[in-house]
Amino acid sequence: MTETKFLSYRLYFTVAITTAIWALLLWNHFHGGVVSHHLLHRKDLPKISDWWSGLLLPLLTFLLTYRIQKRLVKDNNTSPLKFPKNILYGCCSALVYGIALSTFFALGYSKITGYLFNAIILLAFLFPIYRAEYLLGFVLGMTFTFGAFISITAGTIFVMISLILNLYVRRWGLLLFKKIRSLLSSQSKTISVLLLALSLISFEGAAQKLAVIKGTVKDENQKPLAAASISLYQVKDSLLIKTVYTANNGEYIFEGVNETKYLIKAVTIGYKQSTISINVIGSNTLIVPAITMVTDIKALKEITVQAQKLLFEQKADKMIVNVNASASNAGASALEILEKSPGITVDKDGNISLKGKAGVQIFIDGKPAYLSGQDLANYLRNLQGTQLDQIEIMTNPLAKFDATGTSGLINIKTKKAMQLGYSATFTAGYTQGIYARNNQDLNFNYRKNKVNLFATFSRNERNTMRTFIIDRKFLNPSAKTIQTLLNQQSDKTNWNAANALKLGTDIFLSKNTTIGAVVNGFYNPERAVSTGTIFLSNPTHVLLASTDAKSTNKSAWKNFSTNINLRHVLDSLGKELSADLDYLYYTGANTQDLSNYFYNAAGAANGKPDTLYGNLPQLIKIYSAKVDYLHPLKKGAKLELGFKAAYVETDANAVYDSLIYKRIIPDVGRSNHFVYNEQISAAYASYSRPFSKKLSGQFGLRLEHTLAHGNQLTTSEKFTFSYTQLFPTAYLSYKANEKNTWTINYGRRLRRPDYESLNPFVKFLDRYTFEQGNPNLRPQFSHNIELLHMFSNLITTTLNFTRTNNIIQVVLEQNENTNQTFGKQVNIANQQQYGIAVNLFKQIKNFSGNFYVNVYNNEFKGIINNSFVTIGATTATFNTTVAYKFTNGITTEINGFYRTAGLEGIFRIRALGAVNLGASMPLFKNKATIRISARDIFWTQKALGKVQFGTIDTQFQQVPDSRTVGLTFSYRISKGKLSNSKRKAGSADDEQNRVKGSNN
Repeated sequence: MTETKFLSYRLYFTVAITTAIWALLLWNHFHGGVVSHHLLHRKDLPKISDWWSGLLLPLLTFLLTYRIQKRLVKDNNTSPLKFPKNILYGCCSALVYGIALSTFFALGYSKITGYLFNAIILLAFLFPIYRAEYLLGFVLGMTFTFGAFISITAGTIFVMISLILNLYVRRWGLLLFKKIRSLLSSQSKTISVLLLALSLISFEGAAQKLAVIKGTVKDENQKPLAAASISLYQVKDSLLIKTVYTANNGEYIFEGVNETKYLIKAVTIGYKQSTISINVIGSNTLIVPAITMVTDIKALKEITVQAQKLLFEQKADKMIVNVNASASNAGASALEILEKSPGITVDKDGNISLKGKAGVQIFIDGKPAYLSGQDLANYLRNLQGTQLDQIEIMTNPLAKFDATGTSGLINIKTKKAMQLGYSATFTAGYTQGIYARNNQDLNFNYRKNKVNLFATFSRNERNTMRTFIIDRKFLNPSAKTIQTLLNQQSDKTNWNAANALKLGTDIFLSKNTTIGAVVNGFYNPERAVSTGTIFLSNPTHVLLASTDAKSTNKSAWKNFSTNINLRHVLDSLGKELSADLDYLYYTGANTQDLSNYFYNAAGAANGKPDTLYGNLPQLIKIYSAKVDYLHPLKKGAKLELGFKAAYVETDANAVYDSLIYKRIIPDVGRSNHFVYNEQISAAYASYSRPFSKKLSGQFGLRLEHTLAHGNQLTTSEKFTFSYTQLFPTAYLSYKANEKNTWTINYGRRLRRPDYESLNPFVKFLDRYTFEQGNPNLRPQFSHNIELLHMFSNLITTTLNFTRTNNIIQVVLEQNENTNQTFGKQVNIANQQQYGIAVNLFKQIKNFSGNFYVNVYNNEFKGIINNSFVTIGATTATFNTTVAYKFTNGITTEINGFYRTAGLEGIFRIRALGAVNLGASMPLFKNKATIRISARDIFWTQKALGKVQFGTIDTQFQQVPDSRTVGLTFSYRISKGKLSNSKRKAGSADDEQNRVKGSNN
C-alpha cells in the first residue's frame, strides 16, 4: 500500500464519518430536535449543542488519520506501507469501549459507567491509549450519545493521563522492578525481603565511585551570597543532576557525584547568571574555585527572576512541600493542598491526620493556629494556596516545639519577601464548582536601611454545598433486633467571606539585634443553611412518620492578635537569645435557628412545629511569652534552652429560646454558660553534636505543667485538674556514604482536649442529632519511633511505630425510645499503629515525578458504652504528582491521591481518592503568572462509611462540592536586591490549635 493510497483511504473514511454524523443530526432535527448537553452533565453549567458534532467530528477524524499516516511512514522505511492491522485493532477496541460506556450510561447503569470510567486509568497505565487510533475510536463510540464536544474533551484528558502513566510512570516502575529483582537474586535468600528493600540502594551506592563538590558564591566585593540557586548539569546530555541553595556563608555542596564532566550554573536575584565547567575524576572531594557574580543593573530596576524549587524536599527531620512548585495548587485552599501532600489525610469533617494518626498540631509561620476541629478546617479552607510558600511536615518535632500533637506537627509558611527595596504581588482567582468562589490578595514588602515593613490583605469568598445521607438502625438493647429505621438526607449550603489583614515591621537596631512587631486581624461572616427530610420506618421499611428540618446558622468570627519579638546575637561565637510576647483575642457571634415540621405516614401535619432559637457568643483570650537561648559548644555541639508560659481564658454563653404558641419563651433547660481557664508552663533543654564524620545526634527533654479550672455557671458545677509530664526526644543519624543516610528518632507527645470539647453543654444539629461536651476528658499520650533511610534525595523509606494511651475519639450514644443520637468525645481506648512509607522523586530533563505510598495498620482496644471493643484495619495511601515544563516556561501537571478503606476512630471509611490537573504560564517577561486547575475531575472524593458496635448501627455518606475548575492570575512588581535576613516567627503554643468558635 502506497502513501497516496493511504491518503485516499483517509479521505473516504472522513467522508463516511461526515455523512453518518450529519445523517444522524438531520434525523434528530426532524424527529424531536437536536439535543444539547450540559458540561459535566450539570444543569448549572452551559449547554453545548450536538450541531457542533457536524464540524468537530470530521475535523478530528481527518487530523487523527493524518497522525496515523505520519507514524506509518516513519515506522516503515521501505515502500509499500504495510497494512496497519495493530492500528485497526486498537481503533476498534476503543470504539467498542466507547459504545459500551455510552450504552450503559444511556440505560441508567451509573455504577457500571463509573467503573468503566475508572478502568480507563488502569488501561492508560498498561496500554498506549494516547495514540491517535485509540482517541479516534473512543470519540466515535461516545459521540452518538454524548456529542462530539464532550467526547473530545474527555478523550483528550485520557490521552494526557496515558501519556504520563504509560510513557513515564510505567517505564520508571519497570526499571525499578528490574533493579529490585536483580538485587534479590544476587543476595542471600535468608535476608528478609523488607530489610533488603530498605538496604538495596545502599549496596548500589557503595559500589560506585562517588565524589563531593564544594564551592562558594560571592559578589563583586567578595562578600558571600546566600540563597543563590546552584544547579549541576551533566555536559554530555545537559541533564540536570541536582539543584541546591547557598548557605549564609555562600557555600554550597553536591554529594554523591559520579565521574564525568559537569557545568555548574549559579543564579540569584539581582545578579547575572554565572557558569563554571569542572571535570570530576575519582571519588575525592573537589573544591571548585569561587564563583563571582556580577550585579545585573537591569534586574536591580525590576527583579522578575524566580528560583525554581522541587515540589517535595525530604530532610532528616521533616518533609518540605514547596506550594508554588505545583500548578494544580492554583485556586486550591490550604486544606486541599494538605490533602494531597504525602502522608496527610483529611477526613469527611476536615480533621487532619498524619500517617493514619489523628492529633496533628498546625502552625502558621511558626505559631500555632489556635483553632481546632471544624474551626481549624474552615480557617484552612479560607487560606488560599496563593498566600503559601512552604509546608513543613514533622512526625517527631524537636524539644523546642510544644509537646502537643501526638501524630506530629505541620508548619504552614506564608510568603515573605527577602529583598531590599520594595516588592508587591497581587493575585486574583475564580473557581467554579456547584457554586462560584473568588479570592484576592495583596502582599507588600518594603525594606530600606534598618527598617523593614510588610503588609498582607486577602479576601476569600466561598459558596459551597455538601450533601449528607445517614441511615441509622435503632436496635432493641436486649434482643439486639431492629426496632426502628431512620433515614436522613440533607443539603447544606454555606457562604462566607473571610477577610484577613497582616501588618508588621522589623527594626534592625544593629547587626546583632532585631526587634519586630506583627498585628493580625481576621473577620469572617458566615451563613450556613441546611435543609433535609428525616424518615422513620419500622423494621419492614413501612413509613411511620417524617420530619422536615431546616437550620440556619449566622456567625461573625473575629480575631485580633499581636506579637512583639526580639532576636539578639550575643557574640561572634553564635550565642543567640530570642524572646516573644503574644496576645490573642477571639470573639464569635453565632445565632442558630432550628425548625422541625412533623408529618404522619400519610403526609399530614402531625403536631405543632418545633422551633428553637439560639444565641451562642464565645470569647477567648490567650497570653503567651517565650524565651529561647542557643549556646554553641566545642566540636560542633550546641545547647538550646527555653522557657514558655501561656494563659487562656474562654467564656461560652449559650442562650436558647423556644417558639411556643407563637411566643418566644426562654429555654432554660437547654441554655448553658461555661467558663474555662488554663495555665501551661514549659521548659526544655536540647543538646546536639556530631560524634564523627558519619554519626550525629540530638537529644532533648521538655517539661510541661498544666493547671485547668472549669465552671459551668448554669448548674454551678466546677472541676479542676493538673498534671506535670516529661517529653523526651532523641535523634541519631548515620551517614553510611555520600548517597545513604539512616536516621532513627523517638519522641513522646500529647494531645490536650479542645476547649469546647470540655464544655458539657449540648449543641443541637437537628431534632435527632446532638453534640455534647465532656468535662471528664483527659489528654492522650503517645510514644513514636521511626527508622528512616534516605538515598541520594531520590528514595526515602520510613518504618514507624506508635502507641497511644487514652486516645480521644468521638463515640455515639443512642436513645432507642426517642430515636436520638448523641456524639461525644471520650477517652475510649489505647491505639497501636505500625507502618511503612516510601517516597520516590525522579527528574528526567523537563519531566519530574513524585510517588508516595504509605501502608499502616491501626488497632483500637478499649471500652465504648460499657462494652469492650477491638477494631483494626490496614490502610494504604498513595500520592502521585507528575509535571512537565516546556521550554517556553509553561508547566503542566497531573496529580492525585487514593486511600483504601480504613479507620477514622471507630468509623470504617470506604476507599476514596481524587485526580487533579493543572497548568501555569508566565506572562509579561515573568512579571505575571496565569494558572488553571481542575480538581477532583472524576468526582470521586466522596466519603462513605459505617460504625457498628453494641446497639449502634449507622451508615453515612458525604458528597462535597469538590469537583472544581479554577483560574488564577498573579502580577508582581519589585525593585531592589536580595537580603540575607530572615523574619522571625513569634511565640507559639498549642493553645490556638484548640480554639473553636465558628458554626461550621
